[in-house]
Amino acid sequence: MTRKRHRQLVLFTFPALAFFLIFAVFPLIGTIYISFFQENVFVGLKNFNFLFTDENASKRLFFAFLHNCEFFLIAASVQLPLALCMAALLTSGRVRRMTGFYRTLLFIPSTLSVVIVGFIWRLIISPLWGIVEYPLLGEKATALPTITLMSVWQYLGIPLVFLYSALLSIPSNIIEAARVDGASDFRIFFGIKIPLIAPQIGIITILTFIWTFNGFDIIYALNGGMPGPDYSTDVLGTLFYRTFFGWGADQGNQNLGAATATVIFFIILLGTAAYFATVQRRLKVSQL
Repeated sequence: MTRKRHRQLVLFTFPALAFFLIFAVFPLIGTIYISFFQENVFVGLKNFNFLFTDENASKRLFFAFLHNCEFFLIAASVQLPLALCMAALLTSGRVRRMTGFYRTLLFIPSTLSVVIVGFIWRLIISPLWGIVEYPLLGEKATALPTITLMSVWQYLGIPLVFLYSALLSIPSNIIEAARVDGASDFRIFFGIKIPLIAPQIGIITILTFIWTFNGFDIIYALNGGMPGPDYSTDVLGTLFYRTFFGWGADQGNQNLGAATATVIFFIILLGTAAYFATVQRRLKVSQL
C-alpha cells in the first residue's frame, strides 16, 4: 500500500473513528470511572456490592434481568422466523409484482418514532376504544409480551433486509443444480439456503440480543420510568433510568446509576463474546 493510499484511508476513516470515540468510547469510560465513586470519594466496588447484596436493589436488578431475557426470547423467536419467511417469499419468485413496494411497506415501521408507535398501539389495544377488550398492558402476565410484540412489529424490516440480501446473494447455479437433481423447494430452502445464510442469521440473533438488553425506549414511551403493572415491564434500561435520574419521590444517584449501566454493559459484552467464541465461530468454519 502506497503512502498516499494510506493517507486517504486515514482521512476517510478518521471522521467515523472520531465520532465513535467521542460519543461511545469516552462516555463508556467515564461511566465506568464514576461507578467507583460516591460524592467524589473513591469507594471501589461499594456501589456494585450494594447492587448485588442489598435486598431491594438486588431484587430489582434480578427481576429486570429476567425481564430482559424474556424480552429477548420472545423477540428472537417471533421476529427472526417471521422475517425469514417474508424474505424467502419475496425472493422465491412467487411474488412477481410490486416486490419493491412490499419491502418498503414492511420497512416503514422501522423509520417511525418510538413515541408514535407506542401511542398508536396503545390506541389499538385500548379496552375502551380499541379492538381488544382485555387490558393487555394492565395485566402482569401480558404486559411485557405485548410490548415486545409491538417492538417486533416496528423493527421487523431490519432483519428482513439483512435476510433478503443474504438470500439474493446465493449463487443461482447452486439452486439450479439442486433442481436438476430433483430437490423440492422445501428441500432447497432448508438444505441449501438456510445453511448458506446461517452466519447472517447468527448476526441477526446477536444484534437482537444487544438491542433487547439495551431496550428502554418503547417501555418508557408506554409506561414512563415506573414500568407497571407492579414492575412487570421493568428492564435493565428502565432500572438504570430510575437509578440515575430518579423518579417521583425517589432521588437519582449518578454513581449508583453508573454502576447499573456498567453491569448492563458487561452483561452485553459477556453474552456477545460468548456467542462469537462459540456459535458464530463454528458457523464461519462450516462455510469454509
